[in-house]
Order: sequence, then structure tokens, then C-alpha cells
Amino acid sequence: MKQSRLHAQHAQLGATFEEVTGWEMPAHYGDWRAEYHAVRQAVGLADLSHRGKVRVTGDDRVKWLQSVISNDILPLQPGQGRYSSFLTHKGKMLTYFRVYVQQDAVMLEDAGEIGDQTFTALRKFLLYGTKAKMENCAESWGLLLVSGPKASQTVKAAFGVDCGDLKPVNFFGAQIGGHQALVMRTEETGEVDLEILLPADAVVSAWASLMEAGASLGIKPIGSQAREALRMEAGIPQAGPELNEEIVPPEAHLEGKAFSLNKGCYPGQEVVARMDTYGNVRRHLVGLLVTGSDIPPKGAKLFNGDREVGWVSSATTSPQQNGIIAFGFPLRDFSKAGTTLSIEIEGKKLNATVVELPFYRRA
Repeated sequence: MKQSRLHAQHAQLGATFEEVTGWEMPAHYGDWRAEYHAVRQAVGLADLSHRGKVRVTGDDRVKWLQSVISNDILPLQPGQGRYSSFLTHKGKMLTYFRVYVQQDAVMLEDAGEIGDQTFTALRKFLLYGTKAKMENCAESWGLLLVSGPKASQTVKAAFGVDCGDLKPVNFFGAQIGGHQALVMRTEETGEVDLEILLPADAVVSAWASLMEAGASLGIKPIGSQAREALRMEAGIPQAGPELNEEIVPPEAHLEGKAFSLNKGCYPGQEVVARMDTYGNVRRHLVGLLVTGSDIPPKGAKLFNGDREVGWVSSATTSPQQNGIIAFGFPLRDFSKAGTTLSIEIEGKKLNATVVELPFYRRA
């Protein structure tokens, strides 16, 4: 199993590890609720080095990506980013990522835990003669996430860079520990989320600098359990559980975010455009408040009475809701807020109420 360059640091901090797409990564550091509250109230630091990262170079890099991914990246200037997906010819989502346009390259970062899926899927469309080269940076580059109301303050104290005016999905270059890095504003928790993308050799020193800079602000290391509660409360779908080959982008409310209807042809474009034209989106991503203390597993069936109407994609304990929350994909006739559904778990059914997303939004 692969390990982050920070594995020893995580172990020293008392991490309990789990397997994530072939990587051994921290699930928590003893008290995931304390980690959660650090992000909501102050600042947390997470290691996302297992995330898929792809660097595209060459004269045709933008032209080629424009022809195969679902969003329009031609208007982007260096320093700007955008969400996109890569679809099958039936409009289903193979992968979901953020695109960052640099002066001499385009960097793709998976918005989820799907390993090398983006690299593998796109590589099949890189035809001979295209002046573009793909580099899989999953192991050669590290990725740190600094989240919370004091995230910008922590990053500035650690590296001397000001992120105050950085808009979501935009970025800038910075020298960090003698290495060229990207500082990116992302969307992971519903708070201020800043990611540091840098060569793997620089990750250990960058982590230490951030922990030291944030010590007086209440910084805590954050594992996947806390991040899951944070991202679900914020209503953020993720590549893997929500965004996959079961789903077309409009079903996950990605209009105006991850696909374009007027940029021209790309795989799956006709299907997505037809759904927009005729309004025949079959199901919708919704939030669910679940009765009881059982956390539904991924894929648990949703029912309206005796009729099966969809499935659960993610579920977790929510400190903010003081109960169990879930994401689900019911048929559109059962996706209105206030609708009562049930979730089948091992032969018994739990009541669940459809709610509008997000569950949480910072005032």
C-alpha cells in the first residue's frame, strides 16, 4: 500500500489509518469530533497527498482538453481554475476534477477519492500526433488542505503569502521551502479551504511550518472522518460516491459549474444537452435527515412506501445536525424538500426526510 511522505508524522500524532484507493491515510487522530470543531471554529490541516493529480503540458494541452472534457476552459487565464468532468458517450460521469491553468501547463486535481481514474480515463483519448503530454503526479506531488475561518491567517504566517482575495478555484504560484508550489482556493468543507500543491519532497517541511504557524490559533490535524462530516454538511458532492458512472451531471446539480452546453462537442455532450432542452432529468441529488443512530451504507435503497425510488450515496454523523445525514438520488418526483422516504438497512427501514442542500452554510 502507498504511503504519504507524512506517514511518520501522522503516526506520531496518533493517527488511526484506513485504506483509500491504495493509500494508507489517516481516518482520525483519536477524536474526529474535535478535528471537526477545529475546522468550524479555527483551523485544521489535512494531508490529501493520495488525491489524483495530473499535469498536462505541450502546445495542444488546452485545445486537446477542451475537446474531451465537459467544461469550457478556453476563457481561463493563468491563475484561474474551473470544475469539469469527463463523461462517457452516454453522458455518465467517469471522473470529476478541478482544472488549473498555468502559464506553461494545465494541472488537474480530482475532487474526490478516485485514485488514478482521471489519468487512466483521459489517457485513452490522447491520440498519436497530439502535442500534449500527461504526467501522473499522484506520488511526485503532495497536497495539503488548510481549512477554517483562520486558514488564510495560518497560511500567511507559515509562508508569507496573502490568500485573502483569492476566489474559489483560483490559485497563485509561491515559493515554499525552496520549491515552486501552487496555493489554491478550493471547496471542501464549507469554510475557507486553501490547498497547497507542491513537490512531494517539500511536503514534510510545509506540514511542520503550518502546524507551527497555527499552534496559537488552535490548529489540529484532520482525518477523513471529520472531512466527510464537513463536506457533507456543506452539501458538496464528491467524485466516487456521488459523481460516477451511475450519474449524469444535471442529476447532481452541476449546471453552470462542471459542464458547458455551448462550447461545442465533447463525449456525452448530446445527452446532457438533450436533458437540458427537454427537462427530463430522471433523478436529483438531495440531502436526507435520517431518523435513528444507524449510518446507512453506500447503495442502501430508498423507498416511498413499498416503491423503490433511489439509493443513498453517502452518509455520516453530523455534529451540526446532531444526527445522521445522507446524500441520496431519489427519482425527481420524490426529491422535493419535506418528502418522507425510508432507507432499507439489513431488512429494516429507517425514516428519512428530504432537505435542501447544504445542511450548513457559514453565516
